[in-house]
Amino acid sequence: MVKSLQDTVALPNGVKMPWLGLGVFKVSDGKEAVESVKAAINNGYISIDTAAVYKNEEGVGQGIKESGVSRDKLFITSKVWNGDQGYDSTLAAYQASLDKLGLDYLDLYLIHWPVPSQGKFIETWKAMEKLYKEGKVRAIGVSNFKEHHIDVLLDDAEITPMINQVEFHPHFAQKELRAYCKKHSIQVEAWSPLKQGELLDDPTLTKIGDKYGKSPAQVIIRWDLQSGVVTIPKSTKEHRIIANADVFDFELTAEDMAAIDQMDTGIRAFGDPDKKK
Repeated sequence: MVKSLQDTVALPNGVKMPWLGLGVFKVSDGKEAVESVKAAINNGYISIDTAAVYKNEEGVGQGIKESGVSRDKLFITSKVWNGDQGYDSTLAAYQASLDKLGLDYLDLYLIHWPVPSQGKFIETWKAMEKLYKEGKVRAIGVSNFKEHHIDVLLDDAEITPMINQVEFHPHFAQKELRAYCKKHSIQVEAWSPLKQGELLDDPTLTKIGDKYGKSPAQVIIRWDLQSGVVTIPKSTKEHRIIANADVFDFELTAEDMAAIDQMDTGIRAFGDPDKKK
């Protein structure tokens, strides 16, 4: 059972990644990003997840700096964007992200989308492997990769992705992909675990939450953790950032877990990785 914000899962290379972190998708650069990151870190979060395309790496970096917490105590993730895929351009994109964040290294770097129409994710992965082997990043992985994308990647890869960050929430539970990733020792991580707020009035989640004095958001986050999925809910409000981490004093029963599992529609809310441009 995950017991605290500081609890971690060991990736295949031994690097320890927090089970719960702060996502900053759609968080504005500048004050909003700075204050969100500071609020999270000051309330015990050690994992922050950003991306080049979010255009808030500078604010995230400033928030990290202003938090006063030692860099080696934090776990920072960013991602290479679709337009920067390719070997040399990925290396350049990584350095650009470091410069904006004001950091010397990342803990995790991901390919944001496979974009199969470009046919570049193998080249991109080779660049990721170079960064990893040179010690410039502690772990590397992918995001939004389906099973067949990973199959293609593994045909050429020296290093198996350590993470696959994907759309994951009660309406899209990705059971087959999770089983595939487990078989290949790839840790699954959830983005948009709250389905951008769409699930917060769901009657099933509300009923389960009422048993524990918890909100639907807290129930979802607990379900993520008990499903063995790393999760990064986003909020810009300090009280919600705190509430999202208040999930370590209860445990969902097998019946609760099954009820949430049954909410799965198998329908994506945010786009098919095979069609992403």
